[in-house]
Formats: sequence, C-alpha cells, structure tokens
Amino acid sequence: MRIARYATLGVSPFVSDKSPAKMMRFIRGQRRAVEAVEEGMATIDRSKPTVWLHAASLGEFGIARPIIQNIKRETDCNVVVTFFSPTGYEAVSRKPGDIDRVFYLPLDTKGNVSKFLDAVRPDCAVFMVSEYWHNYLHQLKERGIPSLLVSAIIRDDGPFFRWYGRLYRNSIKSFSQVFTLDENSVSNLRRLGVEHASVNGDPLFDNVALVASTPWSDEKIERFAGKEKVFLAGSIHHDRDLDMVTELANRHPDTRFIIVPHEIDEDTLEAIEDKVKGRCVRYSQVNESTDMSDTQVMIVDFVGALAYIYRYASWAYVGGGFTRLLHSVIEPAVYGIPVSFGPNIRRKVTPTEMVRLGIGKVVHDVDELDLWFKRLKRDNARVQYIAKRAAKYVKQNTGATPRVVKQILKTICAKN
Repeated sequence: MRIARYATLGVSPFVSDKSPAKMMRFIRGQRRAVEAVEEGMATIDRSKPTVWLHAASLGEFGIARPIIQNIKRETDCNVVVTFFSPTGYEAVSRKPGDIDRVFYLPLDTKGNVSKFLDAVRPDCAVFMVSEYWHNYLHQLKERGIPSLLVSAIIRDDGPFFRWYGRLYRNSIKSFSQVFTLDENSVSNLRRLGVEHASVNGDPLFDNVALVASTPWSDEKIERFAGKEKVFLAGSIHHDRDLDMVTELANRHPDTRFIIVPHEIDEDTLEAIEDKVKGRCVRYSQVNESTDMSDTQVMIVDFVGALAYIYRYASWAYVGGGFTRLLHSVIEPAVYGIPVSFGPNIRRKVTPTEMVRLGIGKVVHDVDELDLWFKRLKRDNARVQYIAKRAAKYVKQNTGATPRVVKQILKTICAKN
C-alpha cells in the first residue's frame, strides 16, 4: 500500500535497492513534478470538465485504460493521468492516445498537493487499487472534489485494522465511492464506518479483452516464432524469476522462448544472455538481414507491448510472484494460455481464482515449473480445455468499466 510515509521518506514504493537506474529516473521526474504540472495545465481547454486518474505504475494503468476510453466515448472532457513509477509514466507519455496530459504525481506533501490541485482543478479524481495518499485525499475532500477508488481489496489483516492504522482509516474514509473486488472488502469497509462501497469487479478484465480483440502484429516476433510454439516469460521482476525461466529454457532447447523483463537495463539483459545456453537475440538488434533460424531466445528490450505479445505464446510464466508485486496474470489468460507464477498470491483475488479453476499454476521452483510445462507440452487436450475455461472466466468478469464510468459521469454532471 502506498501512503504519505513514502513522501516523508522521499522514496518510491516501486523503486528497490536493486534498481539504481529506476531510482535515478524517479528522482529526476520528481525534481520538476510540480512545475511540469503547472506548465502542462496552463494550456488545457478549461471549458471542458477535467477527470484526473492516478495509477501507481503500468500494471495499474491497465485498469484505468478502459475507463479512459469509455469516458472519452461518452463525453467531451479533459483526461489527466498521473503515475508514481517511471515505468508507467515513460510508457504512457510516449503514446498518450486519448489522454490529454500525463504527469508524475508530486510527492504527497501539503504544499505539493495544494499546487497540484490548483493547477489541475479536477472535477473528479479516480485512484486505482490501493492508493491512500493522505494529503491528496484530505484536500480533495476539503475542496468538495469527488474521489473514487477502483478495484480495491480490503483484507481482514490489512493496516486499517492495526494499531498504527489511523492514517489509513482516515484516508479510506475520504473517498466518495469505493469499488471493491469482493464482498469481504465491502464488509470490512463497513466495519471501518465506510458505507459508500460496493462490489464492482475489475476493469482490468475489460482492458485485456479490449487488447486481445485489437488487431496487432509484430514482424520481428513473427519471424522469430516461425511455425514453432513459444513459451513467453513476461514481466520478469526478480532474480528467482530470471533463474527459473532461463534454466527452463536450458532444459528445453527444442522450445523457443520470449523473455520480457519488467525493467529494461543492461545488467538484466546481460544476465539473461549469460544464463541461457542457446542462442539469444535482443529485439532491438533484429533487422531485415538477421537470421533467427537457430535462435532459441528472444529478449524483448522495450516496455509497453507485453499484453499484445502474449498472443504469440502457447504457455506463459508471469513474474513478480516471489514478491508482493505479481504482475497481470489475466493478460495471457485472455488468449487461453496456461499461466504459471510464483507463490505469493494470498492477497490477490484473480490468481487465486485462476488456480482454483485450473487455468493458473503456482510454482515454487524450476523443478515444479518444468514438471508443469512438460505435462502441457505433451497434452494438447489439456491445453484446449484450459483455453476454454480461461475464455469463459474472462468473459464472466468483464463489464466492470461501465459502472465506474457511470459514477464518474454522474459526479461531473453534478459539479457542472
């Protein structure tokens, strides 16, 4: 959970000691964060209402994306998006699409928040998943600006119910509306005295369904894959992820692998190349004359297309499951792909449900991953069964976005 303590420390919850390059990008982004907002908003069309959406990083933006598209389809308004993580900011600012402005979220201090809200002047604020920025939420409430929390999970053992949880409790009570992923979260919010909560489902399902239905192809990846089946390791986030998928590639030299690191830095790329025994190629190094006939592993060394690239895979491993930051497991599932991931899923609804349905598989080490993969390689009937169950699961969970958008439009109309 993100809260004001990160602002006090001057540290991003998404920047680890093992990613100094990301830390520097974060620091550079924060140096002029307030000024960038003030300059960017000075030229926006003030005759339109403004909706501000905040996503911590690129993963959470997957929830915001279908909301933005629906808002733009329903009404003529300004959409302002903020990120705390460099990964999200850099990817979306390069290709903003329907978004009018993209900024770093300035650190959660009273002064920064006051300047930010004075510049943006949102008619509605929408936060994704677990964003409890105390000063932002307090000032939004003080200014009478409606704020929504989307895809929330409020656990029985969460910080709200701890002795140190007063700031969390005050923050969650500042939201005008909380959309949760399950009934237990609604019950827990009522224990906290929050009545403006309802089960809504996850707009992330709408996003992956939209991505899967969008025509997209990549000539380099198609040349690499050829007519072979491909194992895709996406959002490789941690050393254990890296060790497992590279060892799996070494155990299966007859299978082509695509590896997509979560962070693109030279150390990670070189580590993959060093660990893989077969021939590797970086996506950025492929040109028209590159012969990939004897290449086993392609390393995708750019960010932002993973959700589309999964369509080329027959099996997948999703990184982050050995940390608290397991990445999106429904991005591959929407294509009917069997999905494996690390064991840290206790606090997550979607991977837990996918395991129950037999769509997803928790693996603790490379031997478990290898066993799972071997069984699926020789059991096409099982793969087809998983594909059907995955398609049904995603379809049953789409439709959350229109309910969120309806509430946003209602708040805009009430203020204008």
